[in-house]
Amino acid sequence: MNRVINIRIPEGVRAELLALSKEEHVPFSSLVRESLCEFLAVRRFRRLRGKVLPRAQAQDLLTDEDVFKNL
Repeated sequence: MNRVINIRIPEGVRAELLALSKEEHVPFSSLVRESLCEFLAVRRFRRLRGKVLPRAQAQDLLTDEDVFKNL
C-alpha cells in the first residue's frame, strides 16, 4: 500500500528534479520514488560490502578478477 509523506527539500534539489522530470517525461513523484529506491539499494550494497570486505581482503580477494578466478 502506498503512503503519502511530506518532506522538505532544498529549492535547488526540487528544481533539478522538476527539470529532470520534464526532460525524461516522468512524473515528479515517480522520479522521487525511483530516486529513493536507488538510494536505499546503494546503502544496502555499501552495508553488505562493509561486512564482506574484511573477509575478502583476508583471502586476497581485492578485485572482481580475483573473485572470478576463485569461482
